[in-house]
This record gives sequence, structure tokens and C-alpha cells, in this order.
Amino acid sequence: MLTLNELNDLMQGLEEWSLESDAISKIFAFKDFKEAKEFIDKVAEIAEKHQHHPDIMWNYNQIRLSLTTHAEHGLTKKDFEVAREINIL
Repeated sequence: MLTLNELNDLMQGLEEWSLESDAISKIFAFKDFKEAKEFIDKVAEIAEKHQHHPDIMWNYNQIRLSLTTHAEHGLTKKDFEVAREINIL
């Protein structure tokens, strides 16, 4: 588990992600349904590579991703690693 100082430091490097209790989340908006689907496919590849899978909520052209480490019941560095890689998309 991360300390409050570690969380604050790690959040500094994540554009537009929000800290929500025991998770970090971000909403992504796309031109249309097809672009949103292509984004989810790319997120799935990242998730499989890291063996760390976000919760995904999909509403037409908007995707909300939420990351937490369920096994640890909170945030770990792995959540931030995956979020940073997703941001590159």
C-alpha cells in the first residue's frame, strides 16, 4: 500500500486522473463509438501485458477507466504504471 505522500507524488504525474478513495479514474471522450472501441482494445492490450485490469464503463463515445489493486484493497504503484501507459495512447 502507498502512503499519502507517495499517492500525492504519483498523482502529480497523471494528467486528468482523479483520486477516488481506493482507486484512480479518468474519463476519455472520443469522436464516436468506433473510436471508443478502438481505445478499449488498446487498453486491453496494456492490461494483459501488465496483468492488471481496469474497471471500464462505456457510454457511446465516453470511456471511464478506474484502477485499483483489488488484491491489496487499495492503490499500488502498479495502478499508476498502467495509468501512465494508458495516457500515452
